[in-house]
Amino acid sequence: MPIFRIHHITKYEYDRPVKESVNEIKIFPYQCPEQEILQHDLLITTHPDVQVFTDYWGNKTGEFNLLSPHKALTIESKLLVRTIAPTQLQINFHTGFEQLKVEIADQLKMIELSRPDLIRTQDVINNILTVIAQPDKSIAAITEHCSEYIFKNFKYIKGITNIETTVDEILQHRAGVCQDFAHLMLHILRSSHIPCRYVSGYICPNKDGMRGEGATHAWVEVFIPGYGWAGIDPTNNVWVTNKHVKLSVGRHFRDCSPVKGSFKGPARQTLSVFVAVGYEDGNVFEEMNNVHLHKESEEDPEETEGSFAGQQ
Repeated sequence: MPIFRIHHITKYEYDRPVKESVNEIKIFPYQCPEQEILQHDLLITTHPDVQVFTDYWGNKTGEFNLLSPHKALTIESKLLVRTIAPTQLQINFHTGFEQLKVEIADQLKMIELSRPDLIRTQDVINNILTVIAQPDKSIAAITEHCSEYIFKNFKYIKGITNIETTVDEILQHRAGVCQDFAHLMLHILRSSHIPCRYVSGYICPNKDGMRGEGATHAWVEVFIPGYGWAGIDPTNNVWVTNKHVKLSVGRHFRDCSPVKGSFKGPARQTLSVFVAVGYEDGNVFEEMNNVHLHKESEEDPEETEGSFAGQQ
């Protein structure tokens, strides 16, 4: 049962003072049997009161505001967590769509998580499904084949996508990062009416060389009848065991954004994100990213909204 020390700093800087900054954060570790929270410290500029609640998807969420003028906002999370999932999962590879229908009948959230969005290139998705989703295959086998298909047919390339990249654009690029691969996998599985959800968190593989190490990470959880929710990481084509730390879940990334908010003022903003993962053997993996914000303040001189993707 490994223990990880995770240091996560999100820093917004503005070229002139801004005010009335209202923010929502989802950087609290997810409450689930697979991980044990040993310590969690949260430090925010000017130490505002943080109102904490549980959102629709079961995520611990915080809200705070900075009313007075400021030129920087720093949100610092220091987490000590033990992951207690087994290294070898006993996933049920024998249950299919008939069992799935019985187990999710009349569950509103499951219906929401089984419904694909409308996209222009659904025919491409349908062609993928002919390869991976034969009716006689189990839900777990389809899930595993979907992850393998994405891993083998889409390149991991940073910088060509952002938080607003659509599934249509991912199919066109045939490349992206963990957030993109998670969204693509969600759409493929939901096109077969398999309940699945987006997961935001960290990947902590130490010296295993997995893609996404050190930064915040994204993967997928699939509901497998006779088993329950199982995490799978299409970026690395692995089932999620004890090397992933979960922060939040939802239908899409926008339900799981680690930090998002708005402020008033005609300022340009920059965002930097630092993540360090410390291991029990003393090894530390660090990564600093300057994040491209999808909205610039000149679009509205009175009020700007900034959203942090978190997935690198």
